[in-house]
Amino acid sequence: MLNWLNVHIDKISLLWLLPILFMFHDFEEIITVETWKRKYGAAVEKELSPSLRNRFAPLLNTTTRNFAIDVLFVYIFIVGVTFAAVFAEYYLLYLAVLAVFLLHVFTHLAQSVYLKRYTPGVVTAVLIALPYSMYAFYRLLNDHIVSKADIGWALLLMLLVTPLVVWGLMKKRARE
Repeated sequence: MLNWLNVHIDKISLLWLLPILFMFHDFEEIITVETWKRKYGAAVEKELSPSLRNRFAPLLNTTTRNFAIDVLFVYIFIVGVTFAAVFAEYYLLYLAVLAVFLLHVFTHLAQSVYLKRYTPGVVTAVLIALPYSMYAFYRLLNDHIVSKADIGWALLLMLLVTPLVVWGLMKKRARE
């Protein structure tokens, strides 16, 4: 299977798959988030501890429109990062975004396990984001496009920047 993928997916296609697959994943979330909230929101709020309830209340109260606007800004950033990787061979931000995409799978899985139900995005996280991210890291390393050190720096960048971005989004949602 890996040989077939390696032969049929060139480097440029591999890189551009990130923004494409990100949108497939986020379409699942955009399409289901508001309906899911109406159906399960009250029950989920009851299941959360008071500190989690306060922390995640802005997320539970989002609308499809507001969520889609957030996704648009993230998508624009991902396209920019991919553009830099494809045309300037600058991979640090791309690797950091790819790492977030991979680790985001586990937030969906944890939410579904904790809540004991489907959560928006879990299906495409497992079926699209997980295999693509793992393959992309493998391929970028295997083809010597990036090194393990590059991935290490990208992970460090991700660990520093992601909490700030999440905090900013939470603050924005709290004002809505």
